[in-house]
Amino acid sequence: MILVVDIGNTNIVLGVYRGSELLHHFRLSTARQSTVDEYGVMIHNLFSMSNLSFRDVEGVIISSVVPPLVQVIVEMCVKFIGKEPLLVGPGIKTGLNLRYENPREVGADRIVNAVAAIEQYKCPLVVVDFGTATTFDCIDAGANYLGGAIVPGLGISTEALYLRASKLPRIELEKPKKVIGRNTVHAMQAGIIFGYAGQVEGIVRRIKLEMNAPVLKVIATGGLASLIASETECIDEVNPMLTLEGLRIIYNRNK
Repeated sequence: MILVVDIGNTNIVLGVYRGSELLHHFRLSTARQSTVDEYGVMIHNLFSMSNLSFRDVEGVIISSVVPPLVQVIVEMCVKFIGKEPLLVGPGIKTGLNLRYENPREVGADRIVNAVAAIEQYKCPLVVVDFGTATTFDCIDAGANYLGGAIVPGLGISTEALYLRASKLPRIELEKPKKVIGRNTVHAMQAGIIFGYAGQVEGIVRRIKLEMNAPVLKVIATGGLASLIASETECIDEVNPMLTLEGLRIIYNRNK
């Protein structure tokens, strides 16, 4: 088995693979203050509840957009699993042709998503990852990574509205029944959900024009992908495990 770990700003997502089969996946809150031992105990407990054992883990690969946590998770892997993990970053073989001005600026999660998308779908395509930030990653017909766009995520947008507008409450991210809200909570939910769907449609439309690719597959991933995908016709498929799949593919290319 291999363990794949994606460290995001909001969540840490873990997957356990046997070959190409995803056996189990887990989601933890990203806690920058947690120690090596705390993460070790949490992940050990998740393994135990799923009848998994650290002894069966042959290798580990990590992608991260939270630099302070990388060493913590690396040390956890060494101490509890007995494996030195691979890190997605400079020097690792991804097979991805980056056409970015400075390839080192591309987030590890964006690279991993692109690798998985190219492997699983026909190019050209766009990957929209609904995380703490929402990223749009563009791959042309030749499977070249061109770049994309980054916008504040749904959670950030919602929290900013609560923090900066004194009379507006903190709300749950749920789809309201109508766009015309009859109370403040429903009005905020309508503006955020339907407004965000419109933003995604607008960016995808511009990407298609700029890439001169009217037939362009759009893949959504990330924790809030399903919420927005249900409100727009521009997303062709939701693949919540895309990042984990990309990590598995990269691990095998560097095995």
